[in-house]
Amino acid sequence: MTMIKSMKFRFTGFTCILCVSLLFSSCKNSPKTFTLTGRVISKQAETQELIIDNDNIPGFMAAMTMPYPVKDSEGFQRVQRGDVIHADVIVEQHGKFWLERVTVVGKGPAQPVAEGPTPHVLIVGDKVPDLPMVNQDGKTLNFAQFKGKIVLLTFIYTRCPFPDYCPLLTRQFAAIQKELAKNPNEYDKTHMVSITLDPAYDKPQIMREYGLTYLEHDPKGFDHWDFASTTPTDLRKLASSFGLTYYEQSGLISHGINTILLAADETVVDVWPDNEWRVSEVLDVMRRTSTLSK
Repeated sequence: MTMIKSMKFRFTGFTCILCVSLLFSSCKNSPKTFTLTGRVISKQAETQELIIDNDNIPGFMAAMTMPYPVKDSEGFQRVQRGDVIHADVIVEQHGKFWLERVTVVGKGPAQPVAEGPTPHVLIVGDKVPDLPMVNQDGKTLNFAQFKGKIVLLTFIYTRCPFPDYCPLLTRQFAAIQKELAKNPNEYDKTHMVSITLDPAYDKPQIMREYGLTYLEHDPKGFDHWDFASTTPTDLRKLASSFGLTYYEQSGLISHGINTILLAADETVVDVWPDNEWRVSEVLDVMRRTSTLSK
């Protein structure tokens, strides 16, 4: 694994594209099974995912760090941070994949984590931390300024190469934006925020270009949907408050998924801890929340 890990530090954007191409080419005749070997960086119990620093998987994925859903519940429970594992990667059509038959083959030190008290994870009714952010126009914003509006927020990053992660979330937000825009009253009472997990790269201009792609190049959409960044310290505080973990290595960010709905008083109404939600489902909750807040 040492040799493979040294290769990962030369991971480039071209390799990201190649990996995604390999992923989709491998899924044409589903399902296919590949063998994974790697070290567990972290566990996400809420979504039953493992973030794994995996060796090269011929025909499927180059060596990298990324999240894997796990359908082997017993194996997931046995695995701890720092473990070296073997597992089967099951790949279906459209790029869907997960782990089965997870086996621990070695123990080792886990990646170091920041010292300090365990952050409080917000639950329904808790108020969101009002940390400063900077949007795509370079303007400072915070959740307090949206008081009186229903706010839908999520975490993404612009260089994410996996279609079922950040691009999917942003497309879903774009669909919600379109639906709300059909009713001026709903549009005025709601707002959306996409927060980057890559503030070092995702500067305002990058976020603006990214956002315009999903707004059909109409900058008026930014009145209702902000693409924001914050400092690394504040980002960790905000992400931790929602139980969201993320890990950066060689230009890639492995992360969980969380979409959060805030009421008009900045308190948590609902949380979707995966990317399986439907646009109609979230819109329904937003509309019911807006009605209750009148």
